[in-house]
Amino acid sequence: MKQQILIIGAGFGGMWSALSAVRLLDQHQRLDVAVTLLAPQAELRVRPRFYESDLSTTVAPLDPLFDAVGVQFVQGSATRIDAAGRRVIYRSASGAQAELNFDRLILASGSQVARPPLAGIDRFAFDVDSLESAQKLEAHLQSLCDKPASQARNTVVVVGGGFTGIETATEMPARLRAILGDEADVRVIVVDMGKQVGSVMGEQIASVIAEASDTLGVTWKLGSPVSMVDEHGVQLDNGERIEASTVVWTVGVKASPLTQQIDGERDAFGRLHVDRNLKVLGQDAIYATGDTAYAAVDELGNHALMTCQHAIALGRSSGNNAAADLLGIEPIPYSQPKYVTCLDLGAWGAVFTEGWERKVVLTGKEGKELKMQINTQWIYPPEAKREIALAAADPLIPVVA
Repeated sequence: MKQQILIIGAGFGGMWSALSAVRLLDQHQRLDVAVTLLAPQAELRVRPRFYESDLSTTVAPLDPLFDAVGVQFVQGSATRIDAAGRRVIYRSASGAQAELNFDRLILASGSQVARPPLAGIDRFAFDVDSLESAQKLEAHLQSLCDKPASQARNTVVVVGGGFTGIETATEMPARLRAILGDEADVRVIVVDMGKQVGSVMGEQIASVIAEASDTLGVTWKLGSPVSMVDEHGVQLDNGERIEASTVVWTVGVKASPLTQQIDGERDAFGRLHVDRNLKVLGQDAIYATGDTAYAAVDELGNHALMTCQHAIALGRSSGNNAAADLLGIEPIPYSQPKYVTCLDLGAWGAVFTEGWERKVVLTGKEGKELKMQINTQWIYPPEAKREIALAAADPLIPVVA
C-alpha cells in the first residue's frame, strides 16, 4: 500500500504544498508515495481580489493541473482530525461521512474573517472573505439602484482600516457610481480604531493612504469601534450614528477552526506554532502552512502574515518537507526574508512598499500597474504542464514580491 501525504485545503498554501511534494517525490522516483488533496472544490479561489466588482476571473480550476502532476483530488470538507490514528474524517460532496488515512498531513485550511458577538453583525454586515460573500455583496450593491435615492442608500460603511478594509473602501466609490450613476452623491466611510488614517499599515504608507482617500472622497471615522449593526446603518461606541444601507465588515481574521483539533501552541489568531520546517511543534506527522501556521520568516523575529505572499512560499516549503520526512532526506528550512506590500487604492492607483517598515517605492499609476500584474498573473496557478508546474514549486525559488 502506498504511503499518503494528505493535504487539507486548495488555497495558495494547499495547492503549492501538493505541487512541491510531487516535485520532490518525482526527483527521487518514489512511486510508492501518493499525494492527496481534500477540499470542497478543485479550484483556487483568488481571495485577494474579492474586493473587486468583477469576480468572474477570480477562480482558477485546478483539475487540469492536478491531473498533469498526479495529485489525487478528493472533494469534501474535513470535519475531524484524528492525529493519533493518523486519519481525517470528512463530509463528501453528497453529505456522506468518509475518512482518509495519512502518513503525513499538511493543514492548509486557511482562515476566515473574525466576526465578534456584536448585535446585528451576522444579519446585516457583508464581507469579502469568500467568493460567496463577495458575490452576495455585489448582488446587494447592484440592487441599490432599485431603491429610492437617499443618503443611506448612497452610503457604504467599511468597518476596519487594515489591508482588506482599505482596498474595499477605495474601490467602492467607482463601484457605487457604476451602479447609481456618475452624478450620485456617494459616501464611503471607514470606521477604524486607529488614531490616524491608515495607521495600522505603518507611518510611511499612511500618508499615501490618506492622500488617496482624500482624492477619492473616502472619509474615516477614527478612534471609536462599532457597537451595533442594523439594516439602516451602524452605531458607534461614542454614540454616533451612521445611516447606511451597506456595511462591510473587514476587522481581522482567524485561522481555520481545524487548528483547534491539533494539540499544539497557537498564536492570537489561532495559528499553530511550527518549527523552521513547518512541522507543528509537538507533532510527529503534521505540518501547518499558509494561514494556519505561525512561522518565522527570518532570524530577526518576523513571522509570516496571513497573506498569499507568504502562503505561496509556505506551501512550497511544507510540501517539500513533508515529502522529505517520508523519504528520510534533509528538509529545506522555510525562509522568506523579503517582504513587500502592494496595496490597491482604487481609481487613485496603488502603493508598493519594501521591507517590514514599508518603505514606499511606487505610488499612483506605477503602483497600480504592478498591482495588476500581481493580482492577475503572479499569484495564479502555473500552467497545467508537469515540467513547468513542478519547476515552479521549488522551495528555493527567490521570493521577490
